[in-house]
Amino acid sequence: MVKRTVLDNGLRLLSEEVPGMPSVTVGIWVENGSRDEGPLEHGISHFLEHLFFKGTERRTAADIAEEIDAIGGVLDAFTGKEYTCYYARVLAEHLPLALDLLTDVFLHSRFAAEEIERERSVIYQEMAQVEDTPDELIHDLFHLDFWRGHPLSRPISGTPASVSRFQRADFLRYLERRYRPDRIFVAMAGGAKHEELVEQVGTVLSTLKGKAEPTETAPPVACPGVYPHPRELEQTHICLGVPCVSQVDAEWYAAYLLHTALGGGMSSRLFQEIRERRGLAYDVTSFLSTYRDAGYLGVYVATSAAWVPEVVEIVWTTLRQIAREGISREELRRAKGHAKGGLLLGLETSEARMNRLARCEIYFRRYIPIREVAEQIERVTLDEVQALAAHCFTDSQRAVTILGDLPPSPRSEALLEA
Repeated sequence: MVKRTVLDNGLRLLSEEVPGMPSVTVGIWVENGSRDEGPLEHGISHFLEHLFFKGTERRTAADIAEEIDAIGGVLDAFTGKEYTCYYARVLAEHLPLALDLLTDVFLHSRFAAEEIERERSVIYQEMAQVEDTPDELIHDLFHLDFWRGHPLSRPISGTPASVSRFQRADFLRYLERRYRPDRIFVAMAGGAKHEELVEQVGTVLSTLKGKAEPTETAPPVACPGVYPHPRELEQTHICLGVPCVSQVDAEWYAAYLLHTALGGGMSSRLFQEIRERRGLAYDVTSFLSTYRDAGYLGVYVATSAAWVPEVVEIVWTTLRQIAREGISREELRRAKGHAKGGLLLGLETSEARMNRLARCEIYFRRYIPIREVAEQIERVTLDEVQALAAHCFTDSQRAVTILGDLPPSPRSEALLEA
């Protein structure tokens, strides 16, 4: 059962009780991410997320780590493009300690100068790790190429240059402007009752006051084209995409099923054609990246450099075919089964349930029952999938980011000129 309480200051407390589940996950969510940063703030949300665990007025960073480790729990955080979350996952009996730790770091972190410098170095290393991981880096590059110049295009962690500028006063100003109760909620799921959440954090978080500054940005505009990023690698990594639906569009369900049929599983068209029939790649996937006002449907493939033109042509040929003819009844049946099965399997942990509860709040301001999601999936028709494909899969909208080698050849030259 999902329950909701709104404090006098506007901060929301949400919970889903799952009787019999031994764990509970609780997160403090801030509806603020990297797209909400100003021109000189690139990466500050992510940097700030790191700093919350580096000591409070009554706990050192070591104290925080030791207390959560002593109960076998997890205390962590993550930053997205449209939100940031600070969460704990523990056995239900340890919920009081988890809530105390979370509220302590969220309200009373010290942001000591020495910790800022130490964590700056850690973030540099995190950036370097992404640079050394091409299957991660390619997605950052695609965002930069596809939505060039828009806040959604920028890497969440910022750049070495932007991160080098931040000082303690910058973090405090950002907190004052953006971490206000109208943009904050707590989401909890698992074997704990809503009343426990209200009793233990309601009074503590009611001390927050004020409203966050608005940071409305226009939706991004796609920048079609071919974007090579030469680098010496064993494989060449390819990310291809076209504009698609936002998280809140009515066509989202059709888009999800289209992505699933295209490259979302082992039976999907691209996996079967590129890997199983032709042996051109080991990793072939599609994905649907959606935000509050924009989204894209993408395909990722890692292959030998010499096969890049052939792989790209296979993908575009497949997209054109689906735009003309749609997918088959059997493909739609499999995609629906895959989507519903994945949804249910994804709810086996309290952490997954907490994340779903929070995303419903962020994008819809209401909890969407699993039954409703399953019904929406079942309602999608073949005609709706084809209409969406015909709208999205046009040559004029396509973008390709290539990371790695692209040996000279007539086919490579033709690809770069497309």
